[in-house]
Amino acid sequence: MSRIVILGAGISGHTVARYLSLWVGKQHQVTVVSPKPQWNWIPSNVWVACGEMTAEQVTFDLAPVYQKAGVEFLLGKAVSVHPEGAAERSRPFVRIESTDPAHAGRTEDVDYDFLVNATGPKLNFGATPGLGPEGGYTVSVCTAEHAVHANAQLQEHIQAMRAGARRRFVVGTGHGMCTCQGAAFEYIYNVDHSLRQAGVRDQAEITWISNEYELGDFGMGGVHIKRGGYVTNGKVFAESLMVERGISWITRAAVNKIEPNKIHYETLEGTYHELDYDFAMLIPPFAGVGLKAFGNDGSDITAAVFAPNGFMKVDADYNPKPFEEWSKADWPRYYETPKYKNVFAVGIAFAPPHLISKPMSSPNGTPINPAPPRTGMPSAAIGKAVAENIRDILNGKATGPTHTASMAEMGAACVASTGSHIFKGSAATMTVFPVVPDYETYPDYGRDMDLTFGEVGLAGHWMKWILHYVFLYQAQLKPGWSILPD
Repeated sequence: MSRIVILGAGISGHTVARYLSLWVGKQHQVTVVSPKPQWNWIPSNVWVACGEMTAEQVTFDLAPVYQKAGVEFLLGKAVSVHPEGAAERSRPFVRIESTDPAHAGRTEDVDYDFLVNATGPKLNFGATPGLGPEGGYTVSVCTAEHAVHANAQLQEHIQAMRAGARRRFVVGTGHGMCTCQGAAFEYIYNVDHSLRQAGVRDQAEITWISNEYELGDFGMGGVHIKRGGYVTNGKVFAESLMVERGISWITRAAVNKIEPNKIHYETLEGTYHELDYDFAMLIPPFAGVGLKAFGNDGSDITAAVFAPNGFMKVDADYNPKPFEEWSKADWPRYYETPKYKNVFAVGIAFAPPHLISKPMSSPNGTPINPAPPRTGMPSAAIGKAVAENIRDILNGKATGPTHTASMAEMGAACVASTGSHIFKGSAATMTVFPVVPDYETYPDYGRDMDLTFGEVGLAGHWMKWILHYVFLYQAQLKPGWSILPD
């Protein structure tokens, strides 16, 4: 019997766990390690942060789900990986620190035959002074708890506006190298929707601030989309949405400090500015969770296993090269670490080989460019491919990975929906294929224009509403879950 240890139970880690429990769970041990006892459908946190849903509607307890599936569940966080074992321990193992209140701080060494790093990101609020809900002055939608806090603040401002006050709302990114602009993009429209529903929109200023070179970049180097039979720039699409709703925007901006009611930022031109606010939701930059790696002699091999940002190196080309020389071939296909063939990294935990958007810096040397997105659909696709590879190796059908999930060969969809009522609301829907531009196959725009398009309307809103319930149903391993799309 082999043991597969999965570090993390987010979208990618939980995808690996549920498929392996289905495919090999009766013959092999599947173990999930997570610092949190609940699973969170993160895309719906924006609805929690506007009072459209409760935290209970976007989360569920993992322990009973894994117990039903025959998966071992350990409540804890990984602190170090030992892929060569140790002097007194021949098998590779991972060191776990318990986050169970009954065993807080206790460490345990867990052996593995296969290891899947799905630890996701560290929400690096500390990279910008004053950023974040814990010790800072801004709110967040990155966790269900953050979203509840954001909604409480939003409702306080709405009550003040009903009494005649004016307010400025700022939404976007809180650092020059953030990713996940899509979550902020959706949230700003939900804030606008909430203010209109409350009848106070005319008393509000809403401003978007982002490290994108232009609106609609989303860390993907911008995009051209097909809409109404015509090809248009994603910038035009995004700008039209904001103009229609009276939202102003600031791009090419690196937020560098936040004080009560004041945001400080630097532009790509090298100038410094201030922006007043009453309510601000700014996405933090992401970093690796801080895992260490050690050789069998106890030597620190972290730099060989992880990139400087803390994300795990996989089968990608990390050699420095000019932006113009980067290509789809640089991106990983199997998510297997180069030296340790039984170790994989999925979702946000893997280190991208380079930016997708062109790297840029201000004259002061400040990098101002989005990091590559790899949440949502890409995370699930990567997780399933890794699960398929481990299954085939365990079943003797392959000696190494054969299933691929390159971001240069997969698409993604962004549905920015306002409101959670099935008959009320609207959505801006954009699909992109592939995520990483492929100018060899699609020389005009880098993407397949038959699969890359944008629409606005109720249909996209229905899609988001349906996906919320479908994915929660699937994630809880309810009857027929495996035939539902990821």
